[in-house]
Amino acid sequence: MTQLIVQLDNDEKAEMLSEMLSALTFVDSVKLTKEQDQAKNDTEDFFSLAGLWKKRDISAESIRKEAWPERNK
Repeated sequence: MTQLIVQLDNDEKAEMLSEMLSALTFVDSVKLTKEQDQAKNDTEDFFSLAGLWKKRDISAESIRKEAWPERNK
């Protein structure tokens, strides 16, 4: 599937274009988002990873040992 991203500065024209694209038989889906909505989603995604490394012994040394086991012999 190919994705096309078009940025418009006019909400009314964006809705009109969305309706026109939706009418085409070869268009799978059309989504309207505002730039500020996207920034909010990026922030939410960042905080959803909070605690990912909790209760894990992760250090630069342990990563090196795992990445290059032949050096640790």
